Amino acid sequence: ENKLLIKSNIWTKNLFDFFLTLLMMPLLMIIHIIISLAIMLDSKGVVFFKQYRLGKDDNDFICYKYRTMYENSDELLQKYLKNHPEESEYYEKYHKYENDPRITKIGKILRRTSLDELAQVINVLKGEMSLVGPRPYMINESDKLGSNQHFILKVNPGITGLWQVSGRNNLTFKERNELEIWYIKNWSL
Repeated sequence: ENKLLIKSNIWTKNLFDFFLTLLMMPLLMIIHIIISLAIMLDSKGVVFFKQYRLGKDDNDFICYKYRTMYENSDELLQKYLKNHPEESEYYEKYHKYENDPRITKIGKILRRTSLDELAQVINVLKGEMSLVGPRPYMINESDKLGSNQHFILKVNPGITGLWQVSGRNNLTFKERNELEIWYIKNWSL
């Protein structure tokens, strides 16, 4: 029924996201301070990682996350992939590395608990993201969305979504897309 594409539902969802985020802000600030200190103590570098992502209506936006990788991550990855070519095959299927050498000790905890995504409340307050929705796809994943791209990018991406709670790393890229389309069609507050 494409329930999330109905204007009144979009408006309701956006208001709900904004006010719920504001209501949670005192708790989120305490968590932010703890995460920031842990990142600074674990490795040198900035606290936030910023990256352009695909947003609603094909508008790119800067997506915030807590930094989970070392500063020289590209160099570490290239060296690792030379010795472990099987990781490239895994990445093609799941769009993640099974054993990523770029991730810091604190980064592993943040990723396992999904706390690295919590910085995206900034994007929710700016109206670029939602609390729940399709994942914010990287710019280079645009072509891989195929015919689903136009449909998925009709709504704001979410900090969390149906695919994260329905198998997460065990799902292929195609299966994630199918869940996200199902969510858009069957959304309810």
